[in-house]
Amino acid sequence: MSAIQISSRSVYDLLEEVTALRTTIAHQGQTLFDARKHDVQRADFQDSALNLFHYLALRHHDLQPLQLQLIHLGLASLGRIEGNVVASLSAIERVLQTLCNNTLFEPPPSETAFAGLNRLRSEAECVMGPMPQRRAVRIMVTLPTHAAQDPAFVAHLMDCGMDCVRINCAHDDVATWQAMIAHVRKAAAERGRRCPVYMDIAGPKIRTRAISFSKKHLFQTGEILLLTHGNPEATDQFPYQVSCETPEVLDQVEMGQMVWFDDGKIGTRIVDRVPEGLVLRIEKASPEGTQVRLRKGINFPDTKLNISPLTAKDLKDLDFIARHADMVGYSFVQVADDISLLQHELAQRMDDPAHLEQIAIIAKIETKLAVSNLPELIVRGAGRQPFGVMIARGDLAVEIGFERLAEMQEEILWICEAARVPVIWATQVLESITKHGIPSRAEITDSASGIQAECVMLNKGDYIAEAVKTLDDVLTRMTRHQYKKFNMLEALHSWERYVCD
Repeated sequence: MSAIQISSRSVYDLLEEVTALRTTIAHQGQTLFDARKHDVQRADFQDSALNLFHYLALRHHDLQPLQLQLIHLGLASLGRIEGNVVASLSAIERVLQTLCNNTLFEPPPSETAFAGLNRLRSEAECVMGPMPQRRAVRIMVTLPTHAAQDPAFVAHLMDCGMDCVRINCAHDDVATWQAMIAHVRKAAAERGRRCPVYMDIAGPKIRTRAISFSKKHLFQTGEILLLTHGNPEATDQFPYQVSCETPEVLDQVEMGQMVWFDDGKIGTRIVDRVPEGLVLRIEKASPEGTQVRLRKGINFPDTKLNISPLTAKDLKDLDFIARHADMVGYSFVQVADDISLLQHELAQRMDDPAHLEQIAIIAKIETKLAVSNLPELIVRGAGRQPFGVMIARGDLAVEIGFERLAEMQEEILWICEAARVPVIWATQVLESITKHGIPSRAEITDSASGIQAECVMLNKGDYIAEAVKTLDDVLTRMTRHQYKKFNMLEALHSWERYVCD
């Protein structure tokens, strides 16, 4: 980035620019909202939906020159405008008018200035339970199977700082889930708390099913792998074959596109199509070689896959989820009609189909298409019932490229704050401590960034209680210094000797 330079401009010019910007944003946002207001049936979400479209209209402009001018005058930089777009622009406009006219500035009421953040807090409490006393972010824990047999384990996690639980419907069964939930409800009642239950439907996760080679084989760059529709059978031409659990997707891809395995551990490119399936050339693997393992995910980031987000198993699991869960995690959601599909299925399982607000939908953002359609997903979902977003960083990193993950996380957080819907920060949070008992330095820093979300999710592991304690400590400390993008300027004590008598 080159040295920062700003041109000399009068306050009158800035006032004219801000006024024109506010007028344009208000009009464009209203137009966008009017085209979609039929989806907004919840009265509580109408203002939030309008603010979302105001923000989308705002971010269509390059605001950096204006930001620098405002900073030069000691005014707001527009960097925290997400939650209340038009009102924030109006406040800046009033300050500039005051400077121009040399009059006394009258600030807007605090309830107006912080309406967005207050609405977001209210929505987050509705979706995932009350905010903890000591920190601004909740901790969600994925329960392992043995939680069904050990109520003391669940209670201990709650005492360590767990605020809500996740049950992954890809594992275990109804009896196990029921026991887990019973232990959660009992422990929460004993502590006078609410601990919401989030149940994750598996969705059409595309995985490896069977292989024709030794599980110990380490693939090197340049080797050829055949991804088959049916059972893999080694041949002289294709000794290395792996089958796909969802074979219909193989007919939707094109030559030259990338195919990734096991959360991006091995990357391949489609170099040919044969009757048995796709011929893949290994392009990304570790120097010592990488295994292709069973029941691991396959990603097609270059392909818009046409598959239903709800499988037969998902529909069966929803029978239980609709009666017992507080939140349902929606895997592989990509377009607004996917949201409508789940809402329809949930309504069919309610005593009164009008009572969709009894359960929240959490849209897992894990594909390029989901990212590009995020505003529509939010409006269709939050327009009818409590709604949140999970940044599913595992699949998302593979889909958009690891180098873009940090940038995309921020953009998703901005959009969700503008829409005033809560976010769950997920995947590989404190994974080293969860699995091995010792955190890495990078993981501690990463987990601290979760302060920008409303909830941080931990996966299961042998040291999950230690991970909860560590995350609780990190987020509690960070709450004193930051809320969302706001730096909270509590007194610093590390260097007080420089200024104390």
